[in-house]
Amino acid sequence: MEGKTVKRRKGMTLRRREMVSGLLFISPWLVGIVFFFLFNVFQAARYSFNDIEIDRVYGGFDLVPVGFDHFYFIFREHGTFFIQMWMSIVDMVIVVPLIIFFSLLMAIILNREFLARGAVRAIFFLPVVMATPAIVGTMQLVMAMMLGGVQSIPPEMAAQASGFNAQGIAIMLLQFGVPPQVITYIVQAIAMLHDTIRASGVQILIFLAALQAIPASMYEVAQIEGATGYEAFFKVTIPMVSPLILTNVVYTIVDTYAQSEVVATAQSTAFQQQNFGVSAAMSISSSLLACLVLLVVGWAISRYVFYYN
Repeated sequence: MEGKTVKRRKGMTLRRREMVSGLLFISPWLVGIVFFFLFNVFQAARYSFNDIEIDRVYGGFDLVPVGFDHFYFIFREHGTFFIQMWMSIVDMVIVVPLIIFFSLLMAIILNREFLARGAVRAIFFLPVVMATPAIVGTMQLVMAMMLGGVQSIPPEMAAQASGFNAQGIAIMLLQFGVPPQVITYIVQAIAMLHDTIRASGVQILIFLAALQAIPASMYEVAQIEGATGYEAFFKVTIPMVSPLILTNVVYTIVDTYAQSEVVATAQSTAFQQQNFGVSAAMSISSSLLACLVLLVVGWAISRYVFYYN
């Protein structure tokens, strides 16, 4: 009818739908952060400024304020914590690039067509499953029973299993004129190969998913334009997987920090020495340093991340 306007129902725009879908997807994580993680962080910060006196008769505990005494102790009087905290950062600088490079290399190899590709992919992910404490403990027990106990292993066999002689590699690299600092890094990388493989399972899986999401048409266009394999790798592959490089770097930093000596020291201080206030101060200090590293690294890498729409 003329003179009457029909009111249209406005639906959500595509951008709003994507926002709602994203919020629903991360809602379990948000619930966990708000109700579990943040509460524990607040409690840890609270304990770091107090001495905890446990009532062994009636149960419970009392908080005795001590101010910044625990922080003064761990940075000025504790024998090893300050060194361990900075060595954990040094370990990140050494370990994280190795894991990222190795993971991307293995993902590229595993993304190709070859016989028994599925089995090989599963093998590379096995260290993630096998690294669980229950499985590690069981395997150590079985190995000890099979070998008649650890005492039965000859010392020369244990020495060969624990490391390798890097002198020959170092001499060869020196003869080629490689700087000593680079030689030290290469030798450390070879010595850490077992740990690198064990820590790369999740990263390989993420990179593999990123590589499979790259449109084949991009490589076809690059080939038509005359790009070499080297140019296609740096002009197509690296930009397309760059968002997942950032994800893997963040994951690897957190994983490396969680397995560092500074975390083990905080745990032993709390559960073996029963000094919960000092342990909380250690946890807060080292966590703040790790968060600072994450912010700096994330900002630096995000400047070069390419998002394909």
